[in-house]
Amino acid sequence: QVQLVESGGGLVQAGGSLRLSCAASGSIFSINAMGWYRQAPGKQRELVATITRGGRTNYANSVKGRFTISRDNAKNTVFLQMNSLKPEDTAVYYCNAQISLRYGGGWYDYWGQGTQVTVSS
Repeated sequence: QVQLVESGGGLVQAGGSLRLSCAASGSIFSINAMGWYRQAPGKQRELVATITRGGRTNYANSVKGRFTISRDNAKNTVFLQMNSLKPEDTAVYYCNAQISLRYGGGWYDYWGQGTQVTVSS
């Protein structure tokens, strides 16, 4: 059983900052890429940022220069530092991880339950 538990969401004024955390736990052999996605009301889920195990990052154009993704491999945790937040960043943010449960096993996508981020104008 694998769980991804997010924390750090909340309500913030435009221009403010929030830091999201996501910890993976359970019968994990290895974690490949980790990332953050978001879904606003009435919209499809979209990629925010991803990070490989080696630290290579990728960002959506809408968050470049404002958001920073990082991870702690020893703690199976990924972070998202969000600065200069805008009302259009309001969404439910989901953590994602590609996880292998055993040596030589395949990679499987796991998702967190989501954490609400609301940015007021």
